[in-house]
Amino acid sequence: MSAYRQSPFSNLTPVVKNLLIINIIFFVATFILRNTFDMDKWLAVYYFNSPQFKLWQIISYMFMHGNIGHIFFNMFALFMFGPMLEYSIGSQRFFNLYFISGIGAIVIQMLVQALQVHAITGGITISHPELESSYTAYGPLAQKLYDIYNIPVVGASGAIFGLLVAFAMLYPNLEMMILFIPVPIKAKYIIPVYILIELWLGVGQYGGDNVAHFAHLGGALFGFIMVKFWRLQRPNNYF
Repeated sequence: MSAYRQSPFSNLTPVVKNLLIINIIFFVATFILRNTFDMDKWLAVYYFNSPQFKLWQIISYMFMHGNIGHIFFNMFALFMFGPMLEYSIGSQRFFNLYFISGIGAIVIQMLVQALQVHAITGGITISHPELESSYTAYGPLAQKLYDIYNIPVVGASGAIFGLLVAFAMLYPNLEMMILFIPVPIKAKYIIPVYILIELWLGVGQYGGDNVAHFAHLGGALFGFIMVKFWRLQRPNNYF
């Protein structure tokens, strides 16, 4: 037996490797600096009419994560599917796909939030959102309105969903092992089912669910659009 064992990270493609590193750095820094600098306040993304919204947040939010489980599952998906996809479409397109999907995700999320604000107030913005009285005027819906304006969105999930959709389109018959499912399932089946679950959860708006499901759906939508726009084809030797 050879004494040399190849590291599982040795075959990482350049963009995937750098995204993993940056996400981990941001996650660690969030906890190291939490008593001196609130990274969520500046780098998570808020509703566009919130006084806490900054334009750069539509990029920076992709590197912020709420907890260890959140970053683990996102980075695990990036680690598992990213290298094969980057190798297939090239680093520049992979980079563009990742960030366009992530930006598209927050655009869709804000559109949904705008509809929710309109349903409550009759408009997509409110005057003086920094004042508590701007929310209490809407009675039982005040908390919902307050949450839209003051709870930010974080995570790479939208970008990851864009990658997953692209992967399923380019490698539809590749069998995938999914946690808690003992048999392999082809990508063309599992990814659409996953998206339908996200749609069901997003429309249902179940109590206690603080996941931005429409951001996930937005990332998936933009991933699909980019594959079609670039006219990407399945590799001839895919399995």
